[in-house]
Amino acid sequence: MSTSTTTSRTLWNRYRAVPIVYRIGAAFVLGSLVGLIVGEPATALQPLGDLFVRLLSMIVIPIVVFTLIMGVRQLAPSTLGKVGGQVVALYAITSTIAVAIGLVIANLIDPGEGLTLTEAEFDTAEAPGFVEVFLGIVPENPIGAMANGDVLPTIFFALVFGLALTILREESHDETVRDGVESIFNIMEAGAEALFKIVWGIMEYGVIGVFALMAAVFGEAGTDALVPFALLILALLIAVTIHITVVYLGAMIAVLARQSPGAFLVGSKEAMITALSIRSSSGTLPVTMSNADENLRINEGIYGFSLPLGATINMDGTAMYQGVAAVFAANLVGVSLSLGEQVTVVAIAVLASIGSAGVPGTGLIMLTLVLTQLGLPLEVVGFVAGVDPILDRLRTMTNITGDLAVATLVGHWNGAVDFGAGVWDGATAGVTADD
Repeated sequence: MSTSTTTSRTLWNRYRAVPIVYRIGAAFVLGSLVGLIVGEPATALQPLGDLFVRLLSMIVIPIVVFTLIMGVRQLAPSTLGKVGGQVVALYAITSTIAVAIGLVIANLIDPGEGLTLTEAEFDTAEAPGFVEVFLGIVPENPIGAMANGDVLPTIFFALVFGLALTILREESHDETVRDGVESIFNIMEAGAEALFKIVWGIMEYGVIGVFALMAAVFGEAGTDALVPFALLILALLIAVTIHITVVYLGAMIAVLARQSPGAFLVGSKEAMITALSIRSSSGTLPVTMSNADENLRINEGIYGFSLPLGATINMDGTAMYQGVAAVFAANLVGVSLSLGEQVTVVAIAVLASIGSAGVPGTGLIMLTLVLTQLGLPLEVVGFVAGVDPILDRLRTMTNITGDLAVATLVGHWNGAVDFGAGVWDGATAGVTADD
């Protein structure tokens, strides 16, 4: 093997050793600089960015079908029971509140205002009303909905079909049928893993795609494009702060669990810091479970179920981000989201979170679903990918904090938290479970 070949392979391995999110971040910065320096000629790179957008569009519907059916595998009625029902209900409620907060803050701050994608396509048909959005969740033809790229009805059908499989697996007395259901779930799990490999490949190309998109945007808009991205980060930071303070610490811990928010933060700080560092709910799970056991003194029967489930389906921060990013995308094409369209964002964010893996970059995958359903340009995914390492840290920390808040509250409701020990000792805010 020649020296040049060895050197090339060494450089390639070093390049691959750098986490993909940092390579995309570097592409974001370099592409922006090239656009600012070169100016209008940099827009010639647009086709390379368009290819990245087409690759993302390609996997939207398959991701919905495979990951959601796989995600509901563990939501069988007999498995959930009373505690499970409380956990899932709280996850759904907090996610709904989270995306609503994200939409409100984004509408107030208007991230993306002043930056226009002149080449982007947008369906200018009259926006649907609330009733039309509600009815549109149920597809008249599921296969047709998938073929047309209608995300919301596809999500609904995948969830219903997946839940039907879990019920059939439990209620059928025919071993052949039960084995068949397991086979379907196994196929869906294998398909989901294959799709994650495809996503990995797309994100590898995304280094080039993001570079091209940013060069084209800054080449056309110049320094005017800087402020919208800063406002995007600010909007999510404000929304996350409000959600953690009001929903988790205020409503769930202080009011419903009647405990000290400060004590809860002390007991959860290792998990929150870890989530900020590694940007993965699943990767943070060992630390989250340790905090629940040793600091918050939650019974293992509660956190042993709620935390692993939360790492999969509780995506408050990610759902919130969908609301902020949807407004950002709408502003880029100079339109306002109607009430019906914002309700659609809420529905997609909450339902799609069930099948979202707790790994870095999940928010970008979910964002493709939201933008596709709203008819907004998928170029936005490439734009925000460059700042996603910052946004993803905020999202993941919110998810983890929510997991522990739900586990604490459900433990309180079921008498499964020792509020006389751990971080709670001497720090209660009111009446405890023992009063």
